[in-house]
Amino acid sequence: MDIARLALSRIRRKNEQVGEPTMVQERAARVARRLSAILAADVAGYSRLMHNDEEATHAKLTALLTDAVAPAVAEHGGRIVKNTGDGFLAEFPSAVEAVRAAVQFQTRVTELTIDDPEAKRIAFRVGINIGDVIVEPNDIFGDGVNVAARLEGIAKAGGVCISSAAYDQVRGKVGVAFVDLGEQNLKNIALPVRAYASQLSDAPRDGPGFPFVQWTWHSRRRARLGLTMALLLLMAGGGVGYWYMRWNEPQLVNHRLSIVVLPFTNLSNEPEQEYFAEGVADDLSADLSRIEDSFVIAPSTARAYKNVDPKRVRRELGVRYILDGSLRRTESIVRINARLIDTRTGAQIWSEGVDGEWSKSLQLQDVITGGLARRLDLELTNHESRDAEVARPNNPDAVDLTMRGLAVLNRPYSREQVAQSGALFERALQIDPGYPKALVGLADALAIQVNYRWTDTPADKLRRAEQAVDQVLSQFPSDAMAHFVKGEIQRAKGRNLDAAVSEYMAAIGINPSLAPAHGALGAAKIRVGRSAEAFAPLQMAIQLSPRDPLLSTWYFYACHAHSHLAQYDEAIDWCSRSITVNPFWIAYADLAAANAWTGHELEALAAIGELRRLKPNYTVALWLQDGSAWSDNVVFLAEFQRIAEGLRKAGLPER
Repeated sequence: MDIARLALSRIRRKNEQVGEPTMVQERAARVARRLSAILAADVAGYSRLMHNDEEATHAKLTALLTDAVAPAVAEHGGRIVKNTGDGFLAEFPSAVEAVRAAVQFQTRVTELTIDDPEAKRIAFRVGINIGDVIVEPNDIFGDGVNVAARLEGIAKAGGVCISSAAYDQVRGKVGVAFVDLGEQNLKNIALPVRAYASQLSDAPRDGPGFPFVQWTWHSRRRARLGLTMALLLLMAGGGVGYWYMRWNEPQLVNHRLSIVVLPFTNLSNEPEQEYFAEGVADDLSADLSRIEDSFVIAPSTARAYKNVDPKRVRRELGVRYILDGSLRRTESIVRINARLIDTRTGAQIWSEGVDGEWSKSLQLQDVITGGLARRLDLELTNHESRDAEVARPNNPDAVDLTMRGLAVLNRPYSREQVAQSGALFERALQIDPGYPKALVGLADALAIQVNYRWTDTPADKLRRAEQAVDQVLSQFPSDAMAHFVKGEIQRAKGRNLDAAVSEYMAAIGINPSLAPAHGALGAAKIRVGRSAEAFAPLQMAIQLSPRDPLLSTWYFYACHAHSHLAQYDEAIDWCSRSITVNPFWIAYADLAAANAWTGHELEALAAIGELRRLKPNYTVALWLQDGSAWSDNVVFLAEFQRIAEGLRKAGLPER
């Protein structure tokens, strides 16, 4: 019997002795409360997944909860309080264990779903908070639970968003980097909540990619400034869109690619199309957050700025760019128009239109947003490069030089242009030796030189490239571009090409919109002797970026896959497309062989003439030498010999 009940009993006995009615009533049973770490999770895009395939989605979700979530929660001392249809609520004894469990099951979910089609892939969003909760056998209640649920709502697919209360407990203890998102105004939560975000295997790099601000954590300018100087720079920079202060380790992070995606306008006069227009804008925000050094305002904030003056957006959100657009559906066709606006001038600097079949609207949304994100990545990089050359022609910093290097790489490849980009990245690294974007850019340029046979020292180039990209991956294991470049290095080696395939798959798993990774995956499939598997990733690359600087290369890979499969009519078609976009010597080789095998002697001879013009003194022996350097796979080499025989038929000299 506790003290309160003992006192109540004594009062009752005394009153009964004097014949007075009992005026003190027994208190209700005490409500069970405790301080807990609360984890709320749900499936991103659950309604869309269920709409596509209810039974498959339900079965997959059940399997993931059983095979990935439940073991991780149990291993870290938690309990799943209840399932919520599209997610679950869990309770842990500490925030550290909650975060460790989240990292574990998010990683496992990515592993289990990496081969699933993107349209059917399940990914969890996770919110974690510490709070005093009311405990019942099959549920928990309280503001602490509500905050966790709201944090889950602003988390990105594959990511985790935690409150400051949780962050204070886990900082430095869980091996996961977090980014301060600032104060968040969460729905139905009275006071703002400071939130922190971390990205796991399905999220880009180790920046947040979560709402209010989304960026990738790469511009680590290690100038340690005093707080006063930092604040002065903050004010001079024109808003939070340019400078962000990490208070626990004062330094400045420059966000030049700052952008807000405003809600797209539905021009169809059909209210049911609003969800599609909103989904396009939301997905674009997520995809743009994967661009290195980007700063993307979250959709929840962006919706408040529809149809407003660009200068107001710049003043209040501190961003350099606005992306907005419209959607119009006519019977079976939907058209998306997007435009990019410079908030400094209000001028439109880029626009794009995409058409598609409405019956494939869900797949269409992925292709539209992925393609626009790739085009915007290219356009923003080129625009920033031009701005830097005008603003700082004689005093470029590491970011300026890196942007220039990337802008050069964004053009169709040539020997001189790739060498120029490599030199720009080297200059950037002289200023900031640890700048990740410059390291990845340099590694890419070096790998291109080896893959295209534009160097006399391939081993040295690959050694330097591998050192650079490994330096980035050791700090940022979820860097999609670094995984892509690592794959390019493995492909350039010509050995252990399955490792290249794995790196490309990892890059695509992190950023499904990374068109170059899809294209390179197609090339790698040819070199591992599985040419029939090359067409799907190549088609995806072309769909995502139909005007890409690498388009002629992807067309050639399609031609080359058909050549390896002895499908010569198709090879002629694709190599002709490649040459039309950008004449490149190797496309003429496949074109010549395919024409020879199909009896088109004049066309074969003409292709040999162009090949020898671009590659003087090229021979069948050199072709075979190139093939043995590209791959040691026996299937590949046997198919490559058949192309060599076609070159002989076309008239290419043996030696």
